[in-house]
This record gives sequence, structure tokens and C-alpha cells, in this order.
Amino acid sequence: MVAQTNIKLPEVPSSTARPDIDDKLERLKRAADGFAKTSIPERLRMLRQMLEGYVAVAEESVLAGCKMKGIDPGSQLAAEEWLAGPVVVVRNLRLLMETLERIDRGLPPFDPARMRTREDGRVIVDVFPTSFLDKLMFGGFSGEVRMKPGVSPADVLARAAGHYKTPPAERKGIVALVLGAGNVASIPPTDTLYKMFVEGRVVVLKMNPVNAHVGPVIEKAWKPLIERDFLHVVYGGPDVGKYCVEHPIVEEIHITGSDKTHDMMVWGPPGPEREERKRKKTPLLGKAITSELGNVSPLLVVPGPYSEKEIAFQGESITAAIANNASFNCNSAKLLVQPKGWALRDKLREAVRASLARVPLRKAYYPGAEDRWRQLVDGHKTSIKIGDPKAGELAWAMIPELDADDANEIAFQMEPWCSVISETAVGTSDPVEYLEAAVKFANDRVWGTLSATIIVHPSSLKDARVKAAVDKAIDELRYGTVVVNHWPAIGFAFGSTPWGGHPSSTPEDIQSGKGWVHNTYLLPDDDIEKCVIRGPLVAKPKPVWFANHATAADIGKKMVAFEAAPSAFKLPGIIGKALKG
Repeated sequence: MVAQTNIKLPEVPSSTARPDIDDKLERLKRAADGFAKTSIPERLRMLRQMLEGYVAVAEESVLAGCKMKGIDPGSQLAAEEWLAGPVVVVRNLRLLMETLERIDRGLPPFDPARMRTREDGRVIVDVFPTSFLDKLMFGGFSGEVRMKPGVSPADVLARAAGHYKTPPAERKGIVALVLGAGNVASIPPTDTLYKMFVEGRVVVLKMNPVNAHVGPVIEKAWKPLIERDFLHVVYGGPDVGKYCVEHPIVEEIHITGSDKTHDMMVWGPPGPEREERKRKKTPLLGKAITSELGNVSPLLVVPGPYSEKEIAFQGESITAAIANNASFNCNSAKLLVQPKGWALRDKLREAVRASLARVPLRKAYYPGAEDRWRQLVDGHKTSIKIGDPKAGELAWAMIPELDADDANEIAFQMEPWCSVISETAVGTSDPVEYLEAAVKFANDRVWGTLSATIIVHPSSLKDARVKAAVDKAIDELRYGTVVVNHWPAIGFAFGSTPWGGHPSSTPEDIQSGKGWVHNTYLLPDDDIEKCVIRGPLVAKPKPVWFANHATAADIGKKMVAFEAAPSAFKLPGIIGKALKG
């Protein structure tokens, strides 16, 4: 069990005054050219300082998150704040360093041996595991990036690490605004790292009020960069965000948040004028913007010969994807898409319900959660409420047997952003017919393009007909990350796997956003189509992100040290804890 500590948490600023914002932006502007022109050895020194700084504040970050989210920091539930906070940030920093070290030695940013070409000409880059130690830590998991059709291996190598191919003297300094997410501690710092060390921008990071406690942690950890005016942090609500977006010094914007916030910035308030601007493709915002904006995340279940233990494992796996962070994740499991007429449909649904019933209810810390919950749950007669909520909590809820043909079904179009999962059925119990229907349904009827899961039994893949249908489904799903058998959040955490919405979205219909983050191999953003991750149907030992993992927080703390400096000597302690989960 992780011991409690007496670390004193800093005060969180409520709002940054306009003159202070102006001053910070002026400082960034003056420093922008200098940062853009810094050498790789100098950037490596910065990244080393940032890594050491974040390791030093890791526990403070976790305690601040636990306090805000109503988590006992001495409980195993604190694992969420370790694993989705400092572990992800430290891993991201280290992988960026390893890539820049390759470039500094005159090598491509990734080993060209990781690249292969399919028979149809599609280029694939294997990005996970990144090392032998990754392979030992995450046995059975693999990740690849699929490039867009028409992109050749030579194109990938020529366009990768584009910022670093421009001679330093020719680089132009640019001030970027990062509008930080309000739910997960690692998102604001890793989004900032991408703008700075992949794209070469200086950054003003505007904290979301919900997640504002992360700001002082970042300022403390990355103080050397703030002192050089390469990075500044500001605080406040929508008014501060609007002021920064419209500020003449800010040239580029990245937002992780709501599509509604994105469209308000880009197109203006809802109404006829906005629709006319969209029709004419004349946005109000004349600045480059990238975004990651959420999803109604579907899970496609391919019918197969699942045993009782396999159904139970997947029930726990789906529960983990619902319950983590009280379900305030853009990649939370939100829509179970099962085959019509499948004999095990009810069993899987019951496995999820029973697993959720064993998970304690959580503080609904995100604004508006109760209203969204009631809109969905009270609006459906089939809703099943799980648990007895206290004040400030929400019950887990399942909305089964939705009509996949109902064009007005809100659960297919509104991201719940609360403790709700829905269920529907399409196609038939034939795997090939099911997949054809499920992919069409997910692409055309379900809102979002961020991430999707396909659950498929390994025995089913021995049938060439089924395997071809699964491969085709992975190809055709319009999602930035498609994960086989597990929660797509692992694609966010691995770092070498690019994270973002499928590039089919447009500014007029933004869906889950445009652009990529993480991508620590510096693959060319414009050439990436999607990331595909595969894992075993039943992973052993129990995945550390499972809601009922008994030693997850202890593992999370150890993984900060491991990711900062991986070593085979550190593995036994982690694996030993994992086996007790």
C-alpha cells in the first residue's frame, strides 16, 4: 500500500490578470526565435532537466489529483493519478530524448527496420514495444502506425522529424497556446511537450479550472524553461481562454477538450451565422489549430467461442475502461456494440454489470456530470442503475438494448462524460456479417473519431474468412486508434503511439479533432492515418489499469522510477507487485 505523506500542496491561482498574460506572451515572443534555433544537445539538456524535475514532483502531482477527485492517497485507487499522471509524462520525456539522441548521431528518428510495406502498398511502422524491456513489461502487446495510402517508405523517412530537418538558422520562432484538458494530469504537460520538442514552438499553457492543480506542479518541475521564457502557465476560466486565443502574439492553438469549445472559437456562437460560415468555409479564427475532442467510444464484440473465464475477464476489462477516472476520459468505454442473435450477448452484458457492481462509486467531480447523467439515464426506460450514491456521487449506469436503427438515439451522438455505458446490437451472429454491419454503424452513426475497440477470440482468427473480416474492419474503422481486446487508453499511455482523431474529420465537422500528439518517433503528422494496437484476449498478469487491481498504486510509483531510467534490475519489483494484483 502506498504510504500517505505530509507534502504541502501549493496554492492554485484562480485567474491570471490580463497585464500578466500580456507580459508572459511578450516574453515568449522575444524568446521564440532563440528556442527555435536551439541545438539538439541543448534541447536534450532541457529534456533531462524536465525529466528530473517531473520525477521530483511526481508524488505532489498525485496528491493534488487525489485531493481534487476525492481519492484516498493511501488507497490503491490512487494508481489512476500515478499511471495517468507522472508515469505518462516521464515516459514521454524519456522517449523524446531517445529520439533526439538518434537524430543527434545523424540517424533517422526511428530505426528504418521498423517500417514495412503491405502487399497493397500501405506503409506500416511498428512503434511498440519500443525496447526489449517494453516487451518484457507488456508481453503480448504490439502497436503499429498505418500511414495514409500513397505514402511511401521514402516519404516517411524524408518527412519524419520535419522541424529538425530545417537548419536552426532558418527556423522561425512561433508562440503557441495550449488549452489544457481538465480531466487527466498528464495531458497538459504532454501536449506542451509536443508543441515544444516536436514542432519547435514556445508555449503558453492555459490551465483548465478543473485541473488547475496541475499548473503549479508543471511550473515547479519545469522552472528552468519558465525562467528562460520558453514556457509560461496561465490560469482562469473561458474569459482567459478567449483572451489568449484572440491575442495577437498567439499564432497557433492546440486544445484538448470539447468540440463545443472548439467550434465556439473557430466558428462563433451557434446559430445561422455559424452555419453560414461553415457553408462558406470562412472561420472566425484565422490561426492554425489542432485538437483532441472526445468520443462516444465503441466496443465491437466479434462473436466467438468465449469461455466463462474469458467473458469474465472482458467484463473486468470493459469495466476498467468505464470506471477509470470516474469515467471522465475521452476514451472511456461508452457503447457496447454486440451481434444480434448472439448466444453470449446477455452473458457479456451481465459480466460488465456484475463487475461494475463491485467497483466503489466515485465523486462526480467534473462540472455538468449530473445533468448529462440524468439526461441519458432518465431518458431511457431500460436504464440499469448500479450502486447507492452518496452526495456528490453518481451511480454507475448501463443503458441496454438500444435500437441501432433509431436515428434520434442520443446515446449514439452525445458523449456522456459521466458514469454511463450504453449497449446495442447490429448485424447477425455470423462474424463476417456482424463486422460489416458494426463498422458501418460505428463510422456512420456513432459520434467521434478518436478510439475504438474490437474484441475477438484468437480461435476465431484461425478462420481465414474471419481474420480477413477483422483486418478489413481495422482498415475501415474511421478512428485514430483501434485496439484489439483492450482499452484504447493504452495508446495514449505508450507515447510512441500517436494519439488523435482520425484524419477524415474536417473543420466544419470536427468530430474528435485534427492533428496528433505524443508520437515520440516524430512520424510525419500529415501522413498518419491511424494507430493499431493488439493485445491478448486475456492478459496475464492482470493489467495494472483494472479497477480491482490490488497493487496498482504501488506499481505506479515504481513505474515512475522505471520510466525515468529503465533497467532490468527494476523489473522484478514491478512484476512481483503485478503478480499480486
